[in-house]
Amino acid sequence: METTSSNAQMLPTRAEKTKSILYMVVCATLWSIGGIFIKMVPWNALAIAGVRSAIAAVIVYAYIRHKKINLKFVKSAFLSGAFLSGIFLCFVVANKLTTAANAIVLQFTSPVFILILSAVFLHRKCRKGDLITVVATLAGISLFFFDQLSPGGILGNCFGILAGLMVACAYLVVGEVDEETRMTGILLGQIFTAVIGLPALFFTEISVTPSAVISMVILGIFQLGIPYVLFGLAMKDGSALACNLIGAIEPLLNPVWVFLFTGEAPGFFALVGAGIVIIAITLWCIWSDRVSRLQEAE
Repeated sequence: METTSSNAQMLPTRAEKTKSILYMVVCATLWSIGGIFIKMVPWNALAIAGVRSAIAAVIVYAYIRHKKINLKFVKSAFLSGAFLSGIFLCFVVANKLTTAANAIVLQFTSPVFILILSAVFLHRKCRKGDLITVVATLAGISLFFFDQLSPGGILGNCFGILAGLMVACAYLVVGEVDEETRMTGILLGQIFTAVIGLPALFFTEISVTPSAVISMVILGIFQLGIPYVLFGLAMKDGSALACNLIGAIEPLLNPVWVFLFTGEAPGFFALVGAGIVIIAITLWCIWSDRVSRLQEAE
């Protein structure tokens, strides 16, 4: 009886789960404003990424100090930071070169890259449902290139796909790590991006207008810094499936904000492809979770 009681206390309560869901909803909604504010800053992509991450690094570090989390500068934290930096850089570049819808949906393909990389490098067996998801998602991705895109738009799509690959690599390299390693990796990712991007402020033409400054502050604090803190809190008591599914709010809302404020809209084929990608990955998350639960029950 004592063991059962102890285990029950360790499980998150309904209130904690509800709070986790709310954290993730706010997190994904804040992430979704990235496209519109990146479009509003007339700077070089590297400069935007550098300033955004420099501001976010201050927010993340303040949270780490407030919670008295010990930084762990281990190999997995550095690798996590490197891949996170790749995500931040690729996402901003993609937003500058292609539509916001293309950039975020193509990054959302990361679960498919996890399946592919796991099969190739970790020799994990793919289930039939995994293969169907990979094929459906790749078919959806291919539709993004059927629209009449400029060479820059095609390159932007490639950076969006690369961002998805970076997300997958970060997941596979780090896996399940403790809070100290995870937060150290997040902080390092912001610092690496700032170091790479900030020099662009001095080598590219930068127009320091009130609109640009306000947009950068919003990007650094509300679109990148605070959401990563909320994501950590959501993952503490919420299930990975719930966080993944709620995270789908980002690719759904991101292009909506951009369309409302700038009039930018994805092409017909990209819109169809986005629907295929989001539906395929969402259904795969639900199916994969059910399969795992059945296997654990056996």
